[in-house]
Amino acid sequence: MQLIVNRPEASSAPREAAAGVAEHDAIAVNDPTRRDLYKKREQIYPKLVHGKFRFAKWVFMIFALGVYYLLPFVRWDRGPESPSQAVLVDFANARFYFFFIELWPQEVYYITGLLILASLALFLVTALFGRVWCGYACPQTVWTDLFIAVERLFEGDRNRRMKLDKQPWSFNKAWRKGGKHTVWLLIAAATGGAWILYFHDAFEVVNNFVTGQAALTSYIFFGVLTFTTYSLAGTLREQVCTYMCPWPRIQGALTDKDALNVTYRTDRGEPRGRHKKGESWEGRGDCIDCKACVAACPMGIDIRQGAQLECIGCALCIDACDDIMAKIDRPKGLIAYDTDLNIERRERGETARFDFIRPRTVLYAVLIVVVSGIMLFGLINRTELSLDAYRDRAPNYVILSDGTVRNGYTLTVVNKANESRVLDLELEGDPAFGVRVLGADGLQLEVGPDQTRDFRIFLALPRDAVDAPSETIAFLVTDPATGETARTASAFQTGELR
Repeated sequence: MQLIVNRPEASSAPREAAAGVAEHDAIAVNDPTRRDLYKKREQIYPKLVHGKFRFAKWVFMIFALGVYYLLPFVRWDRGPESPSQAVLVDFANARFYFFFIELWPQEVYYITGLLILASLALFLVTALFGRVWCGYACPQTVWTDLFIAVERLFEGDRNRRMKLDKQPWSFNKAWRKGGKHTVWLLIAAATGGAWILYFHDAFEVVNNFVTGQAALTSYIFFGVLTFTTYSLAGTLREQVCTYMCPWPRIQGALTDKDALNVTYRTDRGEPRGRHKKGESWEGRGDCIDCKACVAACPMGIDIRQGAQLECIGCALCIDACDDIMAKIDRPKGLIAYDTDLNIERRERGETARFDFIRPRTVLYAVLIVVVSGIMLFGLINRTELSLDAYRDRAPNYVILSDGTVRNGYTLTVVNKANESRVLDLELEGDPAFGVRVLGADGLQLEVGPDQTRDFRIFLALPRDAVDAPSETIAFLVTDPATGETARTASAFQTGELR
């Protein structure tokens, strides 16, 4: 039997439709008005400028990098049994050292407080001066500034770098590019190397790292930090601020119309246009459309287009514009820290003003004072002795052969001082209790310097003294040398023996 299947002639409609879609996509791709989700990066060649803001950035960059690279080598004497590194995150012994402050794991709330303070300070500065953090203090900005300085050293300023990139490869181009990237890698390696120094003694880590005896994690973190520093500061640069960093999106909720931002004063600059020496300034603005502000911008934007997501508030455009204004004998400040409200006020003939005291800034300032006060109070009243008791749960109690009821406890004593202590143990509760410290004579507990030690404690109560299924007790330790005490409450369980 032969099976015959009728195959109708395929319609050309689907092919025509597919062709139409393909043609539409081709048109859409070539459409100059189409907005792609990703814009191909255009190389930015920021021009070196001179002025007060550029000087301030140099000063802060040197200070920030100096602190980062040198701080691990600063020493602080804490006694023979404690590390001498001034700033150390000691994960092995669960300690954080910051000069005279030593934080234990149970005091992590101090670190939480510092993070809250840093956030509030950032909020306050943003409400007052816009993205000044991004322009001066952000690590991405600091290291990018350093990498651009190295780039200028090898390749020259803006015009020379642009010309060099367009030239074919030659020995001159190769050694300049190679030298630049070599120094970049050395800086990135120093950055990754400095990071691991904060987690172990710096001098010991350097010696072990060079001789190949450091822990594997040290080499891993060194490699990760080296790679990220080199790629973020050397290659990605402004793309990190525009596409990767969430702060430009967040700051919109933290600022208001009175926040100072780097602003092109349109009331003074427009209408802009070229100006020849000797021409009148009547009927025109002070902006001569020289684009010096654009050439100086490390983000490659034109500040004259108004507030933009990419602007980091570095104020280099202010220095560039002020330099041009001085050359054409016009007042400085065409680009300055200002507000759009002041532009509107001047256009109406009113006097510009800056309102620094506003509900938003007052709130941030009050919160900073409150949090700082709480942390300061905690540090002032911080004790160097603490005590915790953990009662055995399985079983809750034991009945001995003579009918005595016994509970077991683990007593954890924390000695934060730099010397050993011999502490006197007392029990607050029924005087009929018998107290025994396992492995010790009497009720004296010896704890070493900067040490946490556990003790096994047994409490026994005669059967005829039991009058409740549970009784509240408290352990008390006292340092007879200083009089410092620590107390913790617990319970003694007897069940339904009464």
